[in-house]
Amino acid sequence: MTRERIVTGGQLSPEEDLVQFSLRPKALNEYIGQNELREKLKVLLEAAKGRGEAVEHILLYGPPGLGKTTLAHIIANEMKAKIISTSGPALQRAGDLMGILTNLNDGDILFIDEIHRLSPFVEEFIYPAMEDFKVDFVVDKGAFAKVINMPLKRFTLVGATTRAGMLSAPLRDRFGLYYHIDFYPPEDLAEIVRRSAGLLEIDIDREAAMVVAGRSRGTPRIANRLLRRVRDYAAVKANGEINSEIAATALDVEGVDSAGLDNLDRKLLKIIIEYYKGGPVGIEALGATLNEETDTLIDMVEPYLLKIGFVQRTKRGRVASPEAARHLGLSLPDNGPQQNLF
Repeated sequence: MTRERIVTGGQLSPEEDLVQFSLRPKALNEYIGQNELREKLKVLLEAAKGRGEAVEHILLYGPPGLGKTTLAHIIANEMKAKIISTSGPALQRAGDLMGILTNLNDGDILFIDEIHRLSPFVEEFIYPAMEDFKVDFVVDKGAFAKVINMPLKRFTLVGATTRAGMLSAPLRDRFGLYYHIDFYPPEDLAEIVRRSAGLLEIDIDREAAMVVAGRSRGTPRIANRLLRRVRDYAAVKANGEINSEIAATALDVEGVDSAGLDNLDRKLLKIIIEYYKGGPVGIEALGATLNEETDTLIDMVEPYLLKIGFVQRTKRGRVASPEAARHLGLSLPDNGPQQNLF
């Protein structure tokens, strides 16, 4: 069963994508958070501009909604280069990529989102383009077949993926730089919320921004989404005024609690605690009980619960932590050594 979750890091609709794009920073000095990564990129880009060269190929990896696409556009803006954006699933044939590569100029940025989903044939086609800036393609067939070598301009490939482990070793090795984008602390998210509020002409105080940030699961895309929901609630219920109390009430109405959990998160935890006595319980059993696909639970629900320590994966199954029980106001049965993992 597929459901729309306000706390998912992925895009919910094309309309939301347009709003998110309008809120993205355009330069490194506007980018909030990821300080270590920002400093590395600043040095890299300044050095490349000083030499008059294209930037090395860059791989950005991390959970959805943390700013991989934003950073790709910032790199292009800082280098004053054109950026061509596509995605792994969109490139099914070598011909799809051929037209893009041959139209790139020196220093241009080719951004491929979800690059781990490239087809094997397209992936092999891109190797010489990344390494030697050329592509080989075969014309005719049989005894008349011949290989034509076409040189390319020196471009920069920026790849983004939520699953770096699914990249093949040959593709991964052709990237000169690897940058991991991690979840944001609440302080940085609050600053992002205040910046977005200014762009959307929303009046929000620091305490209210911290409330939104604290429920955003460390993800700027979710923070911006929750900010808009708070704005709508305040416009109807509080004459547009947003304080911490209004923000908390608005997000409670949306079903997002103080820990950033939504109804599906809480339902999963309650089933582990009440129905399965705190665990351990297999993911297949949880999926059957919740009437959800196991892939949905593994990819969309578990990662955040694991991150905040509310769930533990063991060889025997999933176990809920005492902190999860306290957050839900439940008592966790004493299962002996298994619960002592926490």
